Parts: sequence; structure tokens; C-alpha cells
Amino acid sequence: MTKQQAISVTTPMTQDLPKEKFDELETFIDQMETTKGALIEILHKAQNLFGYLPRDVQLFVARKLGIPGAEVYGVVSFYSYFTTKPRGKYTISCCMGTACFVRGADKIIERLKEILGIESNEITEDGLFTLIDVRCIGACGLAPIVKVDEKVYGRVKEEELEDIINTYRLLEGKK
Repeated sequence: MTKQQAISVTTPMTQDLPKEKFDELETFIDQMETTKGALIEILHKAQNLFGYLPRDVQLFVARKLGIPGAEVYGVVSFYSYFTTKPRGKYTISCCMGTACFVRGADKIIERLKEILGIESNEITEDGLFTLIDVRCIGACGLAPIVKVDEKVYGRVKEEELEDIINTYRLLEGKK
């Protein structure tokens, strides 16, 4: 493998990102009264526009704000809300915080992996679901918790998981 081939294999090229979305992000940034202290807000907007924050988007934000790309990446990699990889239409979050773990979250996530046929931080083949494990959702009284986008399912039992997943598959006309 040549050095050029190695680079293209290990560094995803994001040249196919729509220019219109960059334009919209630029307009959003330009219309801000001040960008001082607005990095997280701008990254939220960027992720809403693109669905994730690939390197090109992070560098665009860094250039617009006049800050190092490493600073942007530091924020993106610190907060679990941000992702550098595309996600499925629905994001399934399984809480692995102490209360949830003690109440069987490890079994819940293993069953979700089995049902979906993926590991954590992967997308199902049909592009519908991404499974992530999170440290804490903040509703410990409802442990164990599974969240699909913003909908919280509390006191989840393994035998309920297929019905939860099928609810979203049916919305898409798939089962």
C-alpha cells in the first residue's frame, strides 16, 4: 500500500458535505452578536445541520472563530452529545451509570447489541439505529434507563427491548 492509499484509508474524506450546509452554518455564526464563549452553541448548530462533526466541519468552525482546531476537537471529544461519526436516524442511549448498572444495564445493553446486530457506537445496516452507552442520564430513580432520541424508557426489562425497537421500525415501515 502506498503512503497516499494509507492516508485515504485512515482519514475519511468529507468532500461530499453539502456546501449549502456550510453556508447556513456561516450565516448562523455571522449573525451572532458575539462568538466569544459560543463554541458549544455553534457546534450544536453544526451537528444539527450535518448530523455529526467530521474534521472538515470542525476546522471550518475553528477558522471562523479564529481558534485552533485542537480547541474545537477538545470540546467535541469531551462532550458525549457530540459525535464525529454519522449516526442512525434514531440514537439509542443505554445508561451505564451506577444506579442503572446495579439494576442490570449491562444485560440491557448486551441484549440491545444482540437485537440490533451491532456494537456500541455503530449504526445498524439499515441506517435506522445507533447504539451508545452513556455514563448517566440523570434519572436514577427510573433505572435501568434506555433513551431513544429524547424519549426515556424507565425500569426497562430485557423482554421489552424488542417491542421498543419495533416501535421505531414500524414508524419507518420496516420490521
